[in-house]
Amino acid sequence: MDDPAALEEVVRRTGARAVPVVMVGDEVVVGFDRGKLQRLLEIS
Repeated sequence: MDDPAALEEVVRRTGARAVPVVMVGDEVVVGFDRGKLQRLLEIS
């Protein structure tokens, strides 16, 4: 990884070393979860 500090932050926030990690406000989505992303972004 090119940015060890970024990896450390992702692990601290999510408890996982996985991709993708998407943050919407204070919510963290680990992996691709279309339904959760649509709800958080208020899109259909």
